[in-house]
Amino acid sequence: MTRTLARRILLGALLIGIVAEIVIDGQAVGINYPILTALVLAVAWVVRRRGRAPDPLDAWLPVAAVVLAGFVAIRADPFLALLDMAGSAAFTGASMAAFSGLAVTRRSASVVTAFAAWVLEAVLAGTGRALRAGRSAPHDGPRRPPVWLGPVGRGLILAVPLVMIFTVLFASADPIFRRALDELLGFRIDLGDLPGRVLFVLGVAWLAGGLLTVAANGLPAMERASLGAAAHATTLARERALGVTEAIIVLGAVVLVFGLFVGLQLAYLFGGLDTISAAQLTYSDYARRGYFELVAAAGLAGGTLVALDYHVARRPRAYIALTIALVGLTIVVLASAALRLKLYQDAYGWTELRVYVAVSIVAMAVTLAVLATFLATDRVRWVGHAMAAIGLCSLIGLNLVAPAALVAEHNVARLIGPDAVPSNAYADLDMEYLVVLPDDAVPALVAALPFLPATDATRLRANLVFRRDMLAQQPALVSPFAWNLGRERAKAALATLP
Repeated sequence: MTRTLARRILLGALLIGIVAEIVIDGQAVGINYPILTALVLAVAWVVRRRGRAPDPLDAWLPVAAVVLAGFVAIRADPFLALLDMAGSAAFTGASMAAFSGLAVTRRSASVVTAFAAWVLEAVLAGTGRALRAGRSAPHDGPRRPPVWLGPVGRGLILAVPLVMIFTVLFASADPIFRRALDELLGFRIDLGDLPGRVLFVLGVAWLAGGLLTVAANGLPAMERASLGAAAHATTLARERALGVTEAIIVLGAVVLVFGLFVGLQLAYLFGGLDTISAAQLTYSDYARRGYFELVAAAGLAGGTLVALDYHVARRPRAYIALTIALVGLTIVVLASAALRLKLYQDAYGWTELRVYVAVSIVAMAVTLAVLATFLATDRVRWVGHAMAAIGLCSLIGLNLVAPAALVAEHNVARLIGPDAVPSNAYADLDMEYLVVLPDDAVPALVAALPFLPATDATRLRANLVFRRDMLAQQPALVSPFAWNLGRERAKAALATLP
């Protein structure tokens, strides 16, 4: 890393830290998150490694990062926002490697996992390397940075602390100036805030600088290590080798257990045989039990198939037949979990957790179908890519349906139209649960008030009025950078309440 490049990275990281302080520190998550994500990607593109063009197949990585970050400003659901931010951060890290000219999408899942580990290492330590490389040294060579870079850099280093200090002083001295800052940027600052804000800027800049070093310099340690990988391919193959007999025994045992379970499901759950005599349970109680366990079993089965295929030395027909059989049986297990979930939902209505489980069941079923195709064609190494794509689509789907809004609308509909609810089901509103749903649910709850029984409507209205007051009083929502579409819709709906 040259001194010029290191200084460009450090300046870009400082810019990101300052912007993060303005748009994020002390504010609710909203449009500030996609702004910061877009800024990180833009700065990374500016400082990217020269002479190595990004792989065109990796163009979807920054797009996915921005799309998931954008949903943070659309949905007012903390858990969904956490998933969106985690996914956006992962795709942003992958984009850094892609900007440096390293092909990501074309790599196998194991290599992408190694990329992720090295990117994480760079996030933690990359800025330190940039600081060392950016120090002035007389032996760096004849190449000199642009004439303007030194003055501009020194000017920013001197100006930024002074601007922050004077802003704090003026805000502390003049309430009108302070109120203007509050309205414009959501700042609530005094002399005691300055150390914390400086530390926040430096902390964000340190992490951002690590990301930028990946875009600008690649992953040198991993790239050097990969040069000798081809010479060790035979040795690695021997280390990975697993006897076909052992693999077939493992698969046969697992298929036997799955087959016994599926046989019972076909007779009792799907076939409708008398479960009272078989398990001392009613049909509905039997159906509503265990869907979390079944989803976990399906996931473990898929992981077993991938692990065996990675280590097995040969793939004879018996092995392929058993793997396809296990995939088919696992899909039936997922169908059992889905049916149990549906009966549970029919009896008690939706919750956010049940929505997430339903989406995970669909995603796992699609993943298993893709896995069966890859197993038959000896392309299991691409299953990680398929899982990433399926996960991205699932997360986008969750954002489009808005779990909190779906739960509120469906459960209110059960109370308003009880004819659609099974006779032995619970049709009353779980008010304690509805009132703690995220802000995405508020418009549906406000719209349902005129149709609810008087007692339920009174309780719900009181809770909604309390939420309206809380939203109006939260300082973290003052800044325009905390804008969130779901939250604004909630405020607009709450404003209609008397």
